[in-house]
Amino acid sequence: MEYESTSAAEPDAAPATARWSDLFAPHTRGPVIVLASGIALYAINVYVTASLLPNAVADIGGEELYAWAMTSFLLASVISSMFVGQLSAGLDARLGYLLAFAGFGAGLVIDAVAPTIPVFLAGRIVQGAAGGLLTGLAYTVLRRVLPAHLWTRAIALLSAMWGVGNVIGPVLGGLFAQLGVWRGAFWTLIAATAAAAGLAARVMPASGRGAGGAGGVPKLSLLLLTLATAALSGAQLTTGLLPVAVLGLAAALALTGFVARDRATSPRSLLPGLTYLPRSPLRWIYLVIAAVAIGSTIEAFVPLFGQRLGALSPLPAGLLGAAISWGWSAAGIATSGVTSARGLARLRIGGPALLAAGFCAYALTQRADPGPVIVAAWFGTLFIAGCGIGMTFGHSAAAVLRSTDDDAEAQKASAGVNTVQLVANTLGSALAGVLVSLGGPSLVGSAVTVSVGFAVIAALGAVCSALALRGERSTGALG
Repeated sequence: MEYESTSAAEPDAAPATARWSDLFAPHTRGPVIVLASGIALYAINVYVTASLLPNAVADIGGEELYAWAMTSFLLASVISSMFVGQLSAGLDARLGYLLAFAGFGAGLVIDAVAPTIPVFLAGRIVQGAAGGLLTGLAYTVLRRVLPAHLWTRAIALLSAMWGVGNVIGPVLGGLFAQLGVWRGAFWTLIAATAAAAGLAARVMPASGRGAGGAGGVPKLSLLLLTLATAALSGAQLTTGLLPVAVLGLAAALALTGFVARDRATSPRSLLPGLTYLPRSPLRWIYLVIAAVAIGSTIEAFVPLFGQRLGALSPLPAGLLGAAISWGWSAAGIATSGVTSARGLARLRIGGPALLAAGFCAYALTQRADPGPVIVAAWFGTLFIAGCGIGMTFGHSAAAVLRSTDDDAEAQKASAGVNTVQLVANTLGSALAGVLVSLGGPSLVGSAVTVSVGFAVIAALGAVCSALALRGERSTGALG
């Protein structure tokens, strides 16, 4: 069986470019705000916790479990994201969002009152599980509550929420940590979550469930992908190249097993069955999303390079780390109105290429004790790299949403965007740690190695974009 385009977008391809005002029209404004709020709360949570964690550990103890605060959250997010399709099939958008917001709020309450680090980690797991649902629901519900010509605008807005989180999160967490009341940051997020849940109860549709996949949850596929994610997470917590290599190999084997099993179990697969059809461009689109998502994870190490190499204080170093998210948000919003086939092709290929160029330029400017001009160049090159992500991510995600008009397959395809992104984030974080170690002991060497390594991955993303576009043209899925 070969792939034939059944894109739902074709009837909707004719309308003129959607305006931002269309996205916030009276009948779409409420659902759009709920979708964006879910992503924003997830992103703010990530950066709030990272900024106040030292104070929390100093208060409740458990420094030996420090790294697990982020790892447990991310692992739970990846696992829960695999159930988004099933959740969307079983519940309408309103109940799905209320369940996710309730779980997220419950996890925040646990952390706000946690007396010990094990209790704190339990809260992080609950937050991560609910957060994976929030981020995944955004893509599956978007397809059902918005017309196709607004999808790219909406995805650009969702992507911009990561930039919002990267600004608000460190400021909020740092403020409460500085005041000596770190728990207040979680209570603030609890209030915001309650407000978002209240809005969801009012504006999200209480009908129109998505179609579910046949036969229930593919347990072995879930297990293999979970094992791969767990191995990658463990690699981030391990020192020494041999243990990291062993865990990396285990993750690679588990991912290979997942692909083989998922392909064999269609239509009960996690990813849509058309991903594995010979002429389908969907596999290449997912790989593009993975490549740019991996690239975004370098921001975790940028503040370290800024402080150690550039002698920056924590705030400027944090802003340097946010440059990628800002570029992502700015370019995503600026290019979201492009609809012509030629323009889309340029963005989807040029985005990963620009990401690679930005990383190469960042690598070339690395040196110890730089002056202000070099530090400014660091910010500029990282902003440019982020623009590369913004140019391609939204349009690639929209291509996934348009890949089929079969509702069950479309549900899986939409949920797959979030799952691929979260797994790629885990892979990128682990890979960044390995490359930093390989580039040592010089921190300049570490910065150069991780930048060049990620530039290679981004360049491969450009190749995958070209292959995806060729497949879309051959099947008529692209203008």
